[in-house]
Order: sequence, then structure tokens, then C-alpha cells
Amino acid sequence: MTDNNLSPLPVGIFNFESLRSRGFTYVDKTAMLMKIADGPGRYFLSRPRRFGKSLTLSTLDAMFSGKAQLFKGLAAEGWVAGQAEHPCPVLRVDISLTGSCRDTAEFERKLGRQLRFAADDHNVVLSEPDAEGMFDELIHKLYKSCGPVVLLIDEYDKPVLDNLHNVEMAEAMRRSLRSFYTVVKGCEDYLRFVLLTGISKFTKMGVFSAINNLRDISMSEEYGALCGYTQEELEHYFDGWLGVLGQKHGMSRKALLDKIRDYYDGFCFDGVTKVYNPFSTLWMFQERQFRNYWYESGSPSFIPDYLKAHHEFSLEKFRHAEVSPQFITAHEIEQAAPESFLFQAGYLTIESLQEDVLTLDYPNKEVLDSLSEMYALTVYRIDRANQTANDLWRAFSLGDVDTVKMLFNAALASMPYDLFVKADEGFYKAVFLALLRGAGIKSMGEVHGSRGRSDVEVVTPPRVFVIEFKTAKGERTVDSRRLAGLAQIESRGYAEKYAAEGREIVKCAFVVDLEKRALV
Repeated sequence: MTDNNLSPLPVGIFNFESLRSRGFTYVDKTAMLMKIADGPGRYFLSRPRRFGKSLTLSTLDAMFSGKAQLFKGLAAEGWVAGQAEHPCPVLRVDISLTGSCRDTAEFERKLGRQLRFAADDHNVVLSEPDAEGMFDELIHKLYKSCGPVVLLIDEYDKPVLDNLHNVEMAEAMRRSLRSFYTVVKGCEDYLRFVLLTGISKFTKMGVFSAINNLRDISMSEEYGALCGYTQEELEHYFDGWLGVLGQKHGMSRKALLDKIRDYYDGFCFDGVTKVYNPFSTLWMFQERQFRNYWYESGSPSFIPDYLKAHHEFSLEKFRHAEVSPQFITAHEIEQAAPESFLFQAGYLTIESLQEDVLTLDYPNKEVLDSLSEMYALTVYRIDRANQTANDLWRAFSLGDVDTVKMLFNAALASMPYDLFVKADEGFYKAVFLALLRGAGIKSMGEVHGSRGRSDVEVVTPPRVFVIEFKTAKGERTVDSRRLAGLAQIESRGYAEKYAAEGREIVKCAFVVDLEKRALV
């Protein structure tokens, strides 16, 4: 099958009307949107960036506007046809369009300009001078001329997230947003439907005191697949593209699906439903390559800033982390625990859900590799981290352990002195794994077996490395620690599971001298 026989991919298209009128592939989510539209009508949805929030709002806009021609063949076709007889005025506000602002005055000025544009679209003349007044006036005038208003607000929390490094400015932005959102509560009688979306739920504690009647559907099983693609949707809507990709890489359908799942699946927001990242999945089909598209699209600067501010220097800490189901809303985002922050940003997901315990983990290879690269560059501040990672890949592929040692020590030597103040065995393992994963090398830490947990396992096509980390203080203890590491690999059978694969197995004990801060 050639590309000419396939529906084009909606890469970078977040406007539902444009997507449908131009014949792009659309994964039908309108059955869930009908349920939302017919429900209580006051909602909040949190999802990571580039996960389909804007397309969701655009689809709701078209539904409430009664644009029936766009819904031919979709689940909501009949619903929208009925709505077309009495369309609602829709007011969409995208807070992200205000961009980066130096202060609240600039933010409010840009927000006011957006409201004036919206008023022009509805042929409404505004007289109020400030954003809060314009917002209130616009809702009232739309209601008076057209009936109950549908209010859709995208990226409600962006001004706060943009200023996480400046707590004073973040609080000032929160106050400004709180005043703006207070209008929504005052206009309750004029609104048919309200949906706010954003990355974080934390600012509910401050901003949402102004709107206290929103139903939070972010972790609802009913809407777990609202954003992102399920396994069934991937195989149904992209069947032809799977054929093209499999042919390009010479892979069977099963092998191809396994690889796509490893890279881009695993996001879970309700403890039950797993979905693929739509942004990365579309780019994978478009480019016919497996890459970290989500991270390459521009990782938010607030991620490393936040982690450094909270002195979190190991990604391994968050693997299989157990938290309370209330961990998301316990604090404002500036004071929240890092695992809560990473979950909201899309870097952690729900691995399992029990009544009183959530277990978190990284959703897939793309996320873990991307975050590892980010750590190496911005948290560990390793010089030439990307080149070092690529060199490590070559060394492991050749089975050259001496070069691995040299490259790792060079990376350690380039790191700032202050990072080593509390360095222990776990710290050195974390740095090592960050470099490997940043290069896309298949590597696992703390691998559970029947008789214990190996520290690091590295898998390349020709061979497998089973590595035990040990620390020593001074040269007198190095040999004994090395022998203890090798004995531990043997006695606990860490390498036994690879015996039937036919690959060479390399068993290594890596001993770090804490005084020299190097692998010796």
C-alpha cells in the first residue's frame, strides 16, 4: 500500500473543522464528548502537553455550534444535527496565546486583546477597559443576543507554570487568573457548558476557589481514553499506515506493534485505560522512524528547573513509586512533591491502582529516554552528554568495557562539584543509567529476579551486560568490593534468564571510589 491510498495524517492540526473538511484521519472521540455535553456541564480536564486537549475543545466548539456537515459518519452525527437547529454561542479562550509575559499587566493586556478578537467574531462591541470586565461583558452580551453560552478555556494554568522558578511571580499570576475566573462563577446563569483544560491540577487550590462547581474528569475511568489513542483505535484508524511502516522496517505486524507499544503506549490517567501519545504516534507514521518526537518538539524548561530546585538527582527514585490517590491535589504546584509534578507533566503515569495506593512509573521508552537525556544535560550538567551517550552505545555494541569505563569517568569529571556532596552508590547508578537511556540504549535498573535485584542490565543485539555497582573508600577496598559484586551476580543468578537467548553474557562489577569520584 502506498501513501496515496491512505488518509493524510493530521500532524500539527488541532482545529477540528480544518481536519475534517480536508479529509485528514480523525480518531472518533465524539461518543464521549456527547456524554460530557449532556452531563452536568461544568468540567475540568488535566492532560500533558501535546495530548489532544486543543483538538478536544475545537471538536466541542463545532458540536455546540451545530456544524453538522463535519460529523458525517461520526458517533455524534445525530446529536449535532439536532444541535444545528438551536446552535449555541461558543466562547473559546486560549490562555497559552498570551505567550510569555513579564508581569501581570502584560498578561492582562494580551488576554484583553484576545477577548476583543472573540467579540469581533461574534459581532459584539465591548466597552469595558480591562480583561476581567471585557470577559463579563462579552458573556452577558452573547447570552442576550444568542442564548446560553458555551465557555471553553484552554491551558488555564500556563501563566503559573511559566513562572515556577519565581514563586512571587507565580502567585501574582495566580491572583490575576483567580480574578478572571471569578467572572465564570458570577455568570453561572448565562452559561450552558464550561470546560477548562490544562496541564496541572495543583492550581485548583488557588485559582479554582473562584470556580467551585467543576467536575474534575481527569482521572475518571469514564473518560480515560478521551485524549490519546487506545490499542484498538491505533490498529483500526491507522491500519494502512501500520502496513507502510512495517514494510519500511521489514517487521511483522506483531513485532511492529510491540515496538510501537514500547515506545509510545503506556499513558494511564485513570488506573485502567492505557493510551498512546497522539503527537508522537502521528509523527512516527509520518516520518517512518522511531524517535523521541514528544521531547524533540520542545521540552518545557520548567521541568529541569523544578527538579533542580527540589534537589532530585535520580530518576530511579520514581520507578514504581507508591503514593496516595490524593497526591495530585495536596499542594499548590510550587510546593508539590516531584512525583506529583512529573505525573501532571506527563513524565510519570499510573502503573496500578488499588483502593488506597497509586503506583507510578514512566509510561514508555520515549518518556524515560527523553527525561534521562534532559537529566544528563540540565540536572547533571554533563559536558557533551549527547556525544558521550552515542560513544557509550558504540562501546557496548563492541563489548568494550574499558572504553565504557573511560567515557563514564569523563562524564563524571565534567559534572559540577556540588552534585557529589551526598553522592552514594545510587547516585552513580542514576548518572550511568541517564547517559545510557539518553542514547536510546536498552538499559534497566533494579531488575527484579527470584533471588534479588540486579543493579543495571544493558541489552544490545550481540550481547547482554549484567552490572553490579559497588562503592569503595580508597584503593585498599577496591578488590574486595569488585569480587563481592561478581559473586553477587553469580550467587543470585542475575544473568540466568538470558542463558537461552544465545547472546554473549558479560558480567561486570563497577566499583566507584568515593574519594576519587570515579569508576576504578
